[in-house]
Amino acid sequence: MTKTHDDQLLSRRRVLGMVAKGAAAFTVMPALSSCMGGSHTGPDASGDGGDSGTSACSRIPDETAGPFPGDGTNGQNALTLSGIVRSDIRSSIAGATGVADGVLLTVTLTILDASTCSPLADRAVYVWQCDRQGNYSMYSTAVVDENYLRGVQVTDSAGQVTFTTIFPGCYAGRWPHIHFEVYPSLASATNGSNDIATSQLALPKTACDAVYATSGYSTSATNLSQVSLSSDNVFSDDATLQLATITGSVSDGFVATLPVTVRV
Repeated sequence: MTKTHDDQLLSRRRVLGMVAKGAAAFTVMPALSSCMGGSHTGPDASGDGGDSGTSACSRIPDETAGPFPGDGTNGQNALTLSGIVRSDIRSSIAGATGVADGVLLTVTLTILDASTCSPLADRAVYVWQCDRQGNYSMYSTAVVDENYLRGVQVTDSAGQVTFTTIFPGCYAGRWPHIHFEVYPSLASATNGSNDIATSQLALPKTACDAVYATSGYSTSATNLSQVSLSSDNVFSDDATLQLATITGSVSDGFVATLPVTVRV
């Protein structure tokens, strides 16, 4: 079945959120490779703060892939492109030559087993996002012939994948975010219908404010001022498990980390 638009949330979203909160028994630092205790508080409605307020064994909420997944469920399929398995997703591949400009962002996701809190090795993770103008490659008119800001990595023994990208822009009606899908294996990462989890990473407001004050993100500051985590149609029911921890600066680049707990 074709996945729906960002404005059309899955009806099970809120149910999963309540289940996740009720099941939380431990907390975890985003870069962990095993279960560790800790204490984190959830984000406020504005998205301020560095901690992501996560619980190690709470399953990541299932989200819509949106209208621009590029995973074969809505037309285009980047997953079958030569060179799609890569860590640096800023440039286009397979004959396309465009490069996405913007503030440097490194994203590390740690994939964990919901039943054991253990890291999951050899899982494929597909990420995609908009560029700094809010366009999605392969779909948006301005970049329909490009395929940048899309890529696949396989988790290591610590359950981690790391992508080099740019800080995404903020387009009208949505909080700044990055999409991702988790697959059982690289061999299965050929179509979105094979995934075991689809979700989105939210970026903290403090970092967004810093980036959107720079050249190239001209409309993002205005768009950000008109939305909050509590009003966003994806994150409004509780972004606790999806708000990344972020460090860094505009000049040096930012690093965003998030534990992603999935059902095997």
